[in-house]
Amino acid sequence: NHFRLYEKLGAHPIEHEGVRGVCFAVWAPNAERVSVIGSFNQWDGRRHPMRPRGSSGLWEIFVPELGEGQLYKYEVKTRYLGYVAVKSDPCGALAEMRPNTASVIWDLERYQWHDREWMAARRERQRLDAPMAIYEVHLGSWKRASHPDWGSRWLNYWELADQLVPYVKEMGYTHIELMPVTEYPFDGSWGYQTVGYFSPTSRYGTPDDFRHFVDTAHQAGLGVILDWVPSHFPKDGHGLSFFDGTYLYEHADLRKGEHQDWGSLIFNYGRNEVRAFLLSSALFWLDKYHIDGLRVDAVASMLYLDYSRNEGEWIPNEYGGRENLEAVAFLKRFNEVVHLEYPDVLTFAEESTAWPMVSRPTYLGGLGFDLKWNMGWMNDTLVYITKDAVHRKYHQNNLTFSLLYAFTENFVLPLSHDEVVHGKGALLAKMPGDYWQQFANLRALYGYLYAHPGKKLLFMGGEIGQWNEWNAYDQIEWLLLGFDSHRRIRDYVKALNGLYTSLPALYQMDFGWEGFEWIDFHDVDNSIVSFLRRARDPNDFLVVVANFTPVPREGYRVGVPRPGFYREILNSDAACFGGSNMGNAGGLPSDAKPWQGQSHSILITVPPLAVLYFKPGEEPGLAQDPPHRR
Repeated sequence: NHFRLYEKLGAHPIEHEGVRGVCFAVWAPNAERVSVIGSFNQWDGRRHPMRPRGSSGLWEIFVPELGEGQLYKYEVKTRYLGYVAVKSDPCGALAEMRPNTASVIWDLERYQWHDREWMAARRERQRLDAPMAIYEVHLGSWKRASHPDWGSRWLNYWELADQLVPYVKEMGYTHIELMPVTEYPFDGSWGYQTVGYFSPTSRYGTPDDFRHFVDTAHQAGLGVILDWVPSHFPKDGHGLSFFDGTYLYEHADLRKGEHQDWGSLIFNYGRNEVRAFLLSSALFWLDKYHIDGLRVDAVASMLYLDYSRNEGEWIPNEYGGRENLEAVAFLKRFNEVVHLEYPDVLTFAEESTAWPMVSRPTYLGGLGFDLKWNMGWMNDTLVYITKDAVHRKYHQNNLTFSLLYAFTENFVLPLSHDEVVHGKGALLAKMPGDYWQQFANLRALYGYLYAHPGKKLLFMGGEIGQWNEWNAYDQIEWLLLGFDSHRRIRDYVKALNGLYTSLPALYQMDFGWEGFEWIDFHDVDNSIVSFLRRARDPNDFLVVVANFTPVPREGYRVGVPRPGFYREILNSDAACFGGSNMGNAGGLPSDAKPWQGQSHSILITVPPLAVLYFKPGEEPGLAQDPPHRR
C-alpha cells in the first residue's frame, strides 16, 4: 500500500556518510541475485551485487562516486533454471534513446517551478462547470524541424514550449492533452505500449526539459493532460515482462495475461505490489511533473475478461461473470488515491461500452472518474455527417440519440486521433459533396460539437482542415494554411473556442438536463435541428439551429422562450469562415407567435450546411456591423 514507490525505488543521487553517490533499489522477489551494471563497471554483474532487504523482495545498493547521466541496468539471475536477464529500471527516471534500452541516472529534485499562480488557481479552473476545450497532440508529429541528414526531426521539449504552447493559447483552448510521453520502445505504438512508467520519453529531451514544457503551459494558463496506460505493457525483453524469471507483473495464464490484438501483456491487478507500482506511477506524474489530468487508455479492455476474446479464450471471474473484478477494484482505488492526494486533478476514462457510472464517485458505486469519453456520440455523429446530405433524413436518430443518455455520465466529446488514422481518413476528407460542401460540412460538425452538452476535444490537424489522415512520422500539413479555405477553418475553430469559453450557457450545465432543451428535432425532411443551451441562470441561454443539407431555408420559423432581440453571435456560413455569407444581418426581433412549444418565435434564414447561435440581448446600433461579418 505504498503509493510513492518512486521515492524509494529506482536510482537516487544522494550523499551517504559524506560520500556522494547513487542509491539503487528494485523489486525482484524471485531472484537469486540482482546486480547493478553499467558503463561504470564495464556491465559486469559481479562488480556491484545488490543486497536483499529481508524477505520483502527488494534489492538495494549504494554505489559511491556515480553521478547524473550515467547508464545502468539490472542483471537479474533467477533461482529457476539459471535464467539471467538484463532489465531496464522499472522506476527509472530517464531512459536512453531507442533502440538503446539502458536507464539513465537523473536527479529529479533540483528543478525550480514557476507555475505557482496556476497551481493555486487550478481547482477553480478545473471545476466540472468550467469550460474545457482540449487540443490533443502527438508531440512527435505536430510540427517537425528540418534536419540536414534525414529531412526532418522532432521538436524538443523546449521548442515545443516555444511553439506549441503559444499556438494552443492563441487558438483559445484550455488544455493540451499529450498522447503518451511515458517511455516506449516502438514509435508505431505512439506511446501506448509503455516501458518507462516513471520516465518521460527521451525522444524530445530530459525530465527537466519536459518539466519546462509543462511549466510554460501553466504560465500560459493551459492545463496539461497526460495519456496514461495501466491496461497493458509490451513484451520487450528489457521491460517488465518475466522480470525476475517469473510472471511478476503479468499473469502466468495467457487467457488472462495477454492482449491478443496488441501483442502485449496485461497487468496482474490482484497483486498488491503491482497495484502499488501503477498507483505510484499515477501519483508520480502529478507530483514530479505537475500534470493536471490523467486520461486512462483502453478502460474497456481492463473491465472485461472476454475483451476481444472468443469463447474458451478467457476465464470467468469467481461468480462466473465476464467482469474483471480485480481491475474494477484497481480503477476505483486509482481514482480514490488520486482525488485524495490531488483533489484539483481530473481523471478521464476512455471507455467505449455501456459500463454504468464510470464518472460517478466510488462511494455511490461508480468507478470514480471525473469524465468519460463519449465514444457513442463520436461514432453516431460521424456516421451521420459522412452520409450524403440527401440521405441524412433517414439517419436523424444518429444525430439525436446521444441526448437520451447525455447526462448519465460526465462526458467529453472526442474527435480524437483514433478517427483519423488506419485508413479512416481525415475529418475533412470524410465529408461528402464538392470542395465547398466538404468545408461547410466540417464547419457544421464543429458548430454542433461546441453546442452539444459535454466538454470538447479535437485532435491536432483538425483545426486546419487537413486532407490526409494523420501520419505519426510526419508533421501536420501546415502548408495548407497558404490557402484561404484552410486559414478560414482555423479562424472558425478559434472563434468557436472564444465563444465557448466566454458563454456560460455552453459549459456550465454540461452534465444536467437543466442545461439543454430541444426546440425541434422532428424536421427530418429538412435535416434541421434546433435546441436551447442554458447556463446555471436559466435566463442566460442560447438558441442553436443546425441545417445539415446544402439547401438554404428562408422564412424558417424557430420557437424561442421569451420576447426580445436575438443576436446572431455565430454563423458558420459567414464569409470570414469560407461560407456563402447568408444569414440574418446580425440578428432579428422575435414575434409574439407561439411555436414549437415556445411562447415566441423568430423567422430566420438558415444558410446551407450551417450552424447558427442566437443570444437574446440588446439590438446592435445601426452603425455596428453584425459580429459574424466583421
